[in-house]
Amino acid sequence: MAASAPGNGAQDPFQSKLMAEINVTPMVDVMLVLLVIFMVTAPLLVAGMPVELPKTTAQPIAQTKKPVIVSFAADRSLSIRDERVDASSLIPRLAALRTSQGDSVVYVRADKKIAYGEVMELLSRIGASGYQRISLLSQPPGSEAGSPSPEAAVPSVPEEK
Repeated sequence: MAASAPGNGAQDPFQSKLMAEINVTPMVDVMLVLLVIFMVTAPLLVAGMPVELPKTTAQPIAQTKKPVIVSFAADRSLSIRDERVDASSLIPRLAALRTSQGDSVVYVRADKKIAYGEVMELLSRIGASGYQRISLLSQPPGSEAGSPSPEAAVPSVPEEK
């Protein structure tokens, strides 16, 4: 009996040598098939059902151009935008703003020295005026303590075209 050493291809014609190359042809074929599938299905996903919308004479909903900002200072004074108001006239003033400009987001700026309970009371008064969407503003870390513009912290409202 003769024994052959592994890797000796001269004695065993059916034993193949190891290939150090990758055959990329099947992978390219699969990629091309996937590319064709995505090219065919992508327009179907974007296209919607054709619908003819009715005509109307209603005015478009007006976007508020200037955000509603309620500021609560350390001396317990309240202001809406740049106008100082007292605590008793806060709800009627906010309700008047809501009826004239529509329902929007109210941004609340409260000094960090004011107690949590007082800020929650302010939030409940804003909710009593009819506003449902209220956001609290904070100072980003590393910025100046006395921001000159309260509108700098408020996200911009997109303009209508």
